[in-house]
Amino acid sequence: MARGRGPAHKRAPSGVQQANGGDEPTIVFFDDMRLVRDLLGDYDANLAVLEDRLGVEATVNGNAVALRGPENSCASAKAVLEQLYVRLAQGEMIGVGEVVGAIRHARAVEPGEIDEPGTQVPEARQIRTRKRLITARTPAQSAYLGALEQNSLVFATGPAGTGKTYLAVAYAAACLESGRCDRLILSRPAVEAGERLGFLPGDMREKVDPYLRPLYDALYDVLPPERVERGLATGVIEIAPLAFMRGRTLSHAIVILDEAQNCTPVQLKMFLTRLGDESKMIVTGDPTQVDLPAGKDSGLLEAIGILEGLEEIDHIAFTRADVVRRELVGHIVDAYEAAERRGKRHG
Repeated sequence: MARGRGPAHKRAPSGVQQANGGDEPTIVFFDDMRLVRDLLGDYDANLAVLEDRLGVEATVNGNAVALRGPENSCASAKAVLEQLYVRLAQGEMIGVGEVVGAIRHARAVEPGEIDEPGTQVPEARQIRTRKRLITARTPAQSAYLGALEQNSLVFATGPAGTGKTYLAVAYAAACLESGRCDRLILSRPAVEAGERLGFLPGDMREKVDPYLRPLYDALYDVLPPERVERGLATGVIEIAPLAFMRGRTLSHAIVILDEAQNCTPVQLKMFLTRLGDESKMIVTGDPTQVDLPAGKDSGLLEAIGILEGLEEIDHIAFTRADVVRRELVGHIVDAYEAAERRGKRHG
């Protein structure tokens, strides 16, 4: 990558090849130089990610970017730059995370298809809350948001860091803000993940809040604090352990059950049958992270299997490739999966 500001020159990533033995580069032109600066990032950080992930070499000259490398890679890089430029023009902030997300969506297109007439890089789905605009960073996350729009019950399973809970809370908050639901109900089974918290002093809420803290964190991240506090005070937003759902009918609400791998089959059946009129349920969990006491089975995969094929129900299965928290989390997931394949046990 060669450009006036930042490092004087950056060598092309290893393995970069000239398309068709040194043909003319792919040139991408942009109209607004101010947006181009934001597109490339500080010290061209965004462009460096594009080069490294797609195996191309990018050279910037004013408002034009020249791309050299394999033809399919250059086509993908061009589509990613154009898509991100449009998002900048619409007022969105673009950073390395957004670039990586756009690249992941570009890779969802089969090699060679991107050059066919009418074929475009799939656009990442977005959620807009009062506090921020949240953009899906993997094709699976986009599929997840699409499933939430189209179904009354959605299961989301997969490893930590894939956005299962965060996107569910963001979607629910957006529905609440836009008037598409009257209430937001978030729940978790109060199962200790290897710790004992029952000795803690305080009333019932103070005892169970440690189990529900991840839901609070996600909620405060997508809504202004005063909106969350007002919602909690009025009951428009409710955060409660799973046991509090028994006997209720949850209507005109978005209902989220997090850490559902720690529900027994009976508990999960109880929860799913609380679904009332004009409501949606989102059930998230990681089947590899069960914290139930010995002798108790998880009901998550059983429920998914029983309900498979029913209308208005969908299941999005995230994988290690969808980890967006940070790359180290993905490596940790890989290491544990490899150990399990080798037959090791981790206590």
